[in-house]
Amino acid sequence: MDQEDRKNLARGMSLLTQLGFTALVCVVIGVLIGYLLDRWLDTSPVFIIIFSLLGVISAIKTMIDIAKKM
Repeated sequence: MDQEDRKNLARGMSLLTQLGFTALVCVVIGVLIGYLLDRWLDTSPVFIIIFSLLGVISAIKTMIDIAKKM
């Protein structure tokens, strides 16, 4: 494996790590905001569901944007 192959492998691995981490953070932040709003307003799963879906949508949009930069 030459130097160029190692650079390409490192770029690919860093991109996969970035995509996974971005998706995780978006969803976790959405769930956390939903949980806190539900707890504060005493509404059971309403805001968790809404903000979880917003987190997933945000994660998908961000991953598409990252993939377009390639």
